[in-house]
Amino acid sequence: MKTIAEIVKQTEFSNEDIIRLLSVTDPEEAAILQKAAYDRATQTVGNNVYYRGLIEFSNICTLDCRYCGIRKSNHNVPRYELDKNTIVEAAIWAAQNHYGSICLQSGERRDPKFINFVTDVLRTIHEKTVSPELPHGLGITLSLGEQTLEVYQQWAQASGNPIGLRYLLRFETSNPKLFDHLHNAPGREKGLERRYQALADLRQAGYQVGSGVMIGIPGQTLEDLCQDIRTFQKLDLDMIGMGPYITSDGADMLGEGMMEEKALMRLSLNMIATTRLVIPDINIAAATALHALEENGREKGILHGCNVIMPNITPRLVRKNYQLYANKPFIEQEPSDTNHYLQHSIQSTGREVALNVLGSSKHWKNRTGH
Repeated sequence: MKTIAEIVKQTEFSNEDIIRLLSVTDPEEAAILQKAAYDRATQTVGNNVYYRGLIEFSNICTLDCRYCGIRKSNHNVPRYELDKNTIVEAAIWAAQNHYGSICLQSGERRDPKFINFVTDVLRTIHEKTVSPELPHGLGITLSLGEQTLEVYQQWAQASGNPIGLRYLLRFETSNPKLFDHLHNAPGREKGLERRYQALADLRQAGYQVGSGVMIGIPGQTLEDLCQDIRTFQKLDLDMIGMGPYITSDGADMLGEGMMEEKALMRLSLNMIATTRLVIPDINIAAATALHALEENGREKGILHGCNVIMPNITPRLVRKNYQLYANKPFIEQEPSDTNHYLQHSIQSTGREVALNVLGSSKHWKNRTGH
């Protein structure tokens, strides 16, 4: 059997290799995996970490995903929707504080009022953030669920920045049975093949396409996670956003429990590092959920190959109501405090924050010639 030290030197990996890397628990082997992923990231995507200022502008959702704290049937969470001016002000703050990009996220809706509202917000953000430092305006990542191709195209045009246009739409798991278990609401409002079609539509509409999975779902195996990585490859993704499965008080899966936190953290870091080794030129975000498991969790994500971080710049008064999982960190921090903290913590990993930079995926650049 090959050693971990031998496997991490490879550039091509068998399923057996991937499962072996995902299964690492020995501290010495874990250190070898971490260093290999960090070094591979340095070689392929550089020493920079890119900001995506996260604006969670509404927790109103029309869907009932069983794992989610803001699902439609959770009647204990106060619902909110930020107005246009508040969202735009947050975006302008990001631009003035040298963030190259933001991420707009909300619960999933498909009604015309919502679609047109987002369109208007995108146009205004672009108009207000073009500057000598950001000649194309802020980069925009949208995380607004499944929409039609026509809606994706409408939003792409409104963003005004085709070289900084991204969409994050996680498929959560490539195991169809697990996917259905996560979404077994009446009418099967989500399907895995439909999700893959939406990702194809995003590619057609010109987005840098991002997806990802939850790690440690009850019933998930290492073989499932290996197939998730193979699915990342098959979809030819430009960026990955994935994190640990953490239960939520408002969800419908509390009775199924979750992995012990230390083991879940180890598995999550293994998944990040292995993905970096297998697909070296993509952007990988250090999920805030890592920090819910362990202090300095996001920094550990960076040490295992992540090169994107998403500081929460949502107004603090409503931030507590956008809890997709329990114990979400940084709810009470002001954006300016988060900024200072992140600069220091990212530098502690040996990386540098790239300011006034779109931070587009190198994989996307290689794929498109940009």
